[in-house]
Amino acid sequence: MKLSFTKMHGLGNDFVVLNALQTPIQLSREQIRFIADRRFGVGCDQVLMIESTQTRGVDIRYRIFNADGAEVEQCGNGVRCIGDFLRRHSLIEGDAIKVETMNGLVTIYFENDDQIRVDMGVPAFRPQDIPMAVAEQQEFYTLKLGSGDIEIMAVSMSNPHAVLVVDDLEQASVATLGPLIQQHPVFPESVNVGFMQVLDSSHIRLRVYERGVGETLACGTGACGAVAAGINTGKLANDVDVELKGGNLRISWAGDGQHVWMTGPATTVYEGHIEI
Repeated sequence: MKLSFTKMHGLGNDFVVLNALQTPIQLSREQIRFIADRRFGVGCDQVLMIESTQTRGVDIRYRIFNADGAEVEQCGNGVRCIGDFLRRHSLIEGDAIKVETMNGLVTIYFENDDQIRVDMGVPAFRPQDIPMAVAEQQEFYTLKLGSGDIEIMAVSMSNPHAVLVVDDLEQASVATLGPLIQQHPVFPESVNVGFMQVLDSSHIRLRVYERGVGETLACGTGACGAVAAGINTGKLANDVDVELKGGNLRISWAGDGQHVWMTGPATTVYEGHIEI
């Protein structure tokens, strides 16, 4: 089978985008892993598939597959790339797109400066919504690891996030603690792990160890989750610049019950074909 694809990235978090609007595409987990392989395939953090939707008032549906082949709920950098793809290929009209994901709807808005603004929905802090196997909701949770206890915040942005506050991001044990926290039994569906350094109440630095991928250059839902958790615990203001390895995002959240807003770029790298 020969597939056409577009290689895109949001701040270095890179994607293979597949257009299945006219012709459905069925891929096995092994085929997804082949496409994502950086030596034998195209290479990417996630494969994004655009599909038609039967939901009234929604423009398209899109699905997200991590590099390990597992389908996941949401991807903030990916949804900006989906919006840019649809606009550049004249597949939608207007300045706003409603997109259906596995766990709900998001709305994409196009700004005048080529930035893309996304309504990422309401963050969830209840353990059952993350999900997290604890008895009651807390601002901070203590996890017991083999190397000792650590303190985290936890939130869902339609996918689960654990957030650690660190003093020095460069010295943070991302490669060690990331997989340990992901595998912790308190997270029955695993978790994305964010390491956050607070420079001031409106500026943070962030590294994210993602489920099924490892550390990426940027994570949109990770940035939203870190800012929401920081605001929820009184560490951050309502508008925050998030500095990631691949570039910066602007995240805004007015507080309890309100929607998180993410603003950032999307970049097309090239278009091609692959035989699978």
